[in-house]
Amino acid sequence: MAHYEIPNSGLKRDDEGKKMGMWLFLFTEVLLFGGLFLVYAMYRFQYFDEFKIVAEHMDITLGAINTVILIASSLTVAMSITAMKKGLDNVAVLLIIITIFLALSFMVNKYFEWSNHIHHGLFPGFEAFNNLEKGEGMFLFLYYFMTGLHGLHVVVGAVLLAIVIKRIMLGRITSENIVFQENAGLYWHLVDLIWIYLFPLFYLLH
Repeated sequence: MAHYEIPNSGLKRDDEGKKMGMWLFLFTEVLLFGGLFLVYAMYRFQYFDEFKIVAEHMDITLGAINTVILIASSLTVAMSITAMKKGLDNVAVLLIIITIFLALSFMVNKYFEWSNHIHHGLFPGFEAFNNLEKGEGMFLFLYYFMTGLHGLHVVVGAVLLAIVIKRIMLGRITSENIVFQENAGLYWHLVDLIWIYLFPLFYLLH
């Protein structure tokens, strides 16, 4: 396992250990969403017709735009890591800023999408929601829970990337010490991957 001497400290930096820790954390995230996907699959099998009816009213265009946004953001994250390895600090920071902007764009789109559903009373506790068939209500419940949980991960990822920018500006992340940025990038790629699965489940069912 590789260790790196920290200048003027006498300490060793365990980059491999940090990367392994991140991969283990990402594995728990995969288990979490994997369990939710399994729950979705069970209810979809049980209420396929009802799921299909509600899915027909989902905004495919907005969902597709958000998919493109996240794919583009994964590209800018990867490019920022490459730029940092080459010592192009300013370029790396700019690319991360673009990524955060894309994350905010994703959340704004999701806000308008949720607002539209809530405006029509299609939210747990509202009369229109309570009058839905059981399968239709379950589809919307899973939609809110799973996309909401994913949205929380988008926010956490954006915060991590903001911390990366701060550490670059403070000189704590350099071309020779980039593990924190790489781990933040891995987390962001997971956020993107999860949405790649959520999009067809909720938007392309019909």
